[in-house]
Amino acid sequence: MTRSAVAVFALGLVGVVPAAGGEFNQRLNIGDPAPVWSGLPGVDDQKHALADFKDKPVLVLVFTCTSCPVAQDYEDRLIAFAKKHAGPGGQVALVAVNVNTVEEDRLPQMKARAKQKGFPFPYLYDETQKIAKGYGAEYTPEFFVLDKDRKVAYMGAMDDTSNAAQAKVNHLEAAVAAVLKGETPSPGETLARGCRIRWERKRR
Repeated sequence: MTRSAVAVFALGLVGVVPAAGGEFNQRLNIGDPAPVWSGLPGVDDQKHALADFKDKPVLVLVFTCTSCPVAQDYEDRLIAFAKKHAGPGGQVALVAVNVNTVEEDRLPQMKARAKQKGFPFPYLYDETQKIAKGYGAEYTPEFFVLDKDRKVAYMGAMDDTSNAAQAKVNHLEAAVAAVLKGETPSPGETLARGCRIRWERKRR
């Protein structure tokens, strides 16, 4: 292969190299387009898609589950956030997604938990786990704030501690407020805390 041919080949590879992730997220960075998803079943027996929330200037996507004790500790905070920001006339949508495939995290258990807690937001299930991989999510809970153009404006933890009584900084509230004002959240990324997503292992 000639030198010129090598150069052309090398330049061609530049276009296919994946974009670098953020500080903590290995897949997405702030400002990246949010991966599109559709057809996810919810505890309401309906199918849901990212496009369903196109009229909301801000979409908060949280990866959670029913079995993780840290995720359970955040349920009341999720409910309070949804009631404050994500009502029918609000500018924010909150969507929770579970991708764990163990028995205690499947859709029937999700339905029971949502009914018990009275979740005022869509709670969706993706047994393929593709949505979590697309967003680079690793923990439950882990939050993503998407702006009106559905680009990632914030990702990471809801606040500065998983102990609600000790929490002093609510990163999610600050990020949503900034996006609604057309500003860039700072910080744009924090380290999520919680249980590791339970990835399905391929059988050999």
